[in-house]
Amino acid sequence: MTVLRHGGVSTLAGAVPKRGEEFAVDWSASTWWWLVCGAMVAAELATGTFYLLMLALGAAASALAAHAGMAVTGQLVVGALVGGGSVAAWHVRRGRQPPAAEASANRDIHLDVGSPVHVAHWEPDGSARVSYRGAGWDARFAGTGDPVPGEHVVRAVDGNRLLLDRAPH
Repeated sequence: MTVLRHGGVSTLAGAVPKRGEEFAVDWSASTWWWLVCGAMVAAELATGTFYLLMLALGAAASALAAHAGMAVTGQLVVGALVGGGSVAAWHVRRGRQPPAAEASANRDIHLDVGSPVHVAHWEPDGSARVSYRGAGWDARFAGTGDPVPGEHVVRAVDGNRLLLDRAPH
C-alpha cells in the first residue's frame, strides 16, 4: 500500500510526493513471502531445479499464513512443513520411478527406437547392412543368441549404426 503523509494526514495516492512530503511503503509479511516465492520460481526457471518449485510452494504457504494473521514463527513453521514436505514427497516419488533409459536407447530422444527393420542377411561378426527409412544403414545385433534373418526392432542408435534385436512375435 502506498501512503503519503503530509501534515499528519495519510492519504492513499498514486501521485508522486511533493517536496518535503514523506513517501512510505507499507510492506506486510505476506508481501515479502510472495517476493521470496517469485524469486524461487525465477531461480528454478534459470536453473531447471524442480526442487526450487517445491520450496516456492512453502513460501506461498507462508504468504497465505501471513494473510491469515499468523505470527512470523507460525509462518516459518507452515513454510517449512509445506516446502520440506513437498521436497520429501517429490524425492520419494522420483525414487519409485524406474531409471530413465540411456540416451541411445531412449525413445524420447531417438524416435527410431522400437521401429521395425527387416534384415535379409547377417555377417558372421553380427553386423548387417539394412534399408531403413529409405536409406542404407549399418546395423549390429544387440540381442541374445545368434542373429537370424527376418524382422527385427531398433533397440538403440549408436552414432549412425542401428542396434537391433529380434522382433517380438
